[in-house]
Amino acid sequence: MADTESMSPLFDWLKDRAAGVLLHPTALPGPHGIGTLNGQAVRFLDLLQLAGVKYWQVCPLGPTGYGDSPYQCFSSFAGNPYLIDLDELVTHFLLDQADLAALATLPSDRVDFGGLYERKWPLLFRASERYEEAGSPPLFGDFDDFRESNADWLEAYAFFRALKDHHGGRPWWEWPAVLRSYEGALGTTLKAELRVAIQAHVFTQYVFFGQWARLRAAAAARGISIIGDIPIFVAADSADTWANPDLFELNPKTGLPLAVSGVPPDYFAADGQLWGNPLYRWDRHAEGNYDWWINRLKAVFALCDVLRIDHFRGFDEFWRIPYPAVNARKGTWAAGPGLDFFREVQAALPEARIIAEDLGMLSPTVKELHAATGLPGMAVLQFAFGDKPTNLYLPHNHTTNSVIYPGTHDNDTTLGWYAGTDEKTRDHVRRYLRVDGREIGWDFIRTSYASVSRLAVIPFQDILNLGPEARFNAPGIPAGNWQWRCSQAQIDGLFSETAPYLAALGEMYAR
Repeated sequence: MADTESMSPLFDWLKDRAAGVLLHPTALPGPHGIGTLNGQAVRFLDLLQLAGVKYWQVCPLGPTGYGDSPYQCFSSFAGNPYLIDLDELVTHFLLDQADLAALATLPSDRVDFGGLYERKWPLLFRASERYEEAGSPPLFGDFDDFRESNADWLEAYAFFRALKDHHGGRPWWEWPAVLRSYEGALGTTLKAELRVAIQAHVFTQYVFFGQWARLRAAAAARGISIIGDIPIFVAADSADTWANPDLFELNPKTGLPLAVSGVPPDYFAADGQLWGNPLYRWDRHAEGNYDWWINRLKAVFALCDVLRIDHFRGFDEFWRIPYPAVNARKGTWAAGPGLDFFREVQAALPEARIIAEDLGMLSPTVKELHAATGLPGMAVLQFAFGDKPTNLYLPHNHTTNSVIYPGTHDNDTTLGWYAGTDEKTRDHVRRYLRVDGREIGWDFIRTSYASVSRLAVIPFQDILNLGPEARFNAPGIPAGNWQWRCSQAQIDGLFSETAPYLAALGEMYAR
């Protein structure tokens, strides 16, 4: 990459200072066990508008599988049916109010994904059957038009989900050999036999995309842009790998990965991190001008205005761990697609607004690639303290073309982090920020607003001044993540004082 320093950046979009809030829609309040795309989501947008916030950042919006992580989805293109507002299906006579009683006993302060799986899916299937019986009326535009315009991913996804249901939820590499690829499955009679289930999965996508489009329009009407998110890798058990096995490092006979993703051992993890995602055959992607990836990006930009790509480093080099493995110790660095990939993206999506997740230890070549793309990177305040003054996350080292966060979805809340860190780090925080630490959450918010970073994104839990009980995800801990939810009272309580205060901060710091 020696030639990248003299080149003009491929992307240069982050021009204006602004503030954003990070909150995944599943964490919104609501009566049916999970946040949905309903009026309470619009109420949240009203709060952001009053606070002068211009961006709402979410995690990936895809259908979650084992572990419930939005970063391990059954598809890179589909939406999450759990987010569907069922009350609207009642208004269209596709469900009865009595049907929703099945969800009434789910907890309101957290998401019980197991309970949702058992109770919401039958309701969605029931609504699909009634919708077909009613002649498929145009609730969100013509149903057949939706199906046809998304056929390049939707048909494979719906067939995959129907087959997965048919096989008791087992991963696709445990299915009979003939079904271990989309092409092979099409040669069987199962598509006809599973027509009702396939129709139901298409229907849920039709409703999700219709409801999301309306919510996005509500955000735009309030001057709010939505920041979406995608992981660089896809889940092993996904329609992506099942329908496109030649694009991944998979054993052609078993469907199992030849190698998987992760990061090597470091100061924080003696065994490294074994993520387990299958790896791309970047040579195949390059032969096709990265069409699959570009279509993936187009699909996300159809939902969002800005896109954060997780693990930017993987485009330069990635840690290749031979499969099977019990940890990430044994692996080798392999070359990613580099700048050629981003050239193709820029040619296909010249107006793309992308944020690069560039956290962690970065090699010189990763830094060169990042500079050549021109994409704004990230700075996290929780990573700034207790170290040397050269730490890039300290505010005096921030750059304008960046996004500052007190913490992300993978961090504890600021209150939780501060209480759990060592006294040396807390002392550094207090001396650097010239505070006493008694309002550390708001100290970090104010510091983020004051940063030279053009975009400051604040986790909603920090605005609510919550502790570790409100942590959204703890990486490396397999259970209990992605469950936190806020209440309607918490949102409503911010309108009178907190939202105007945030607006005043925004005015003070030109956000």
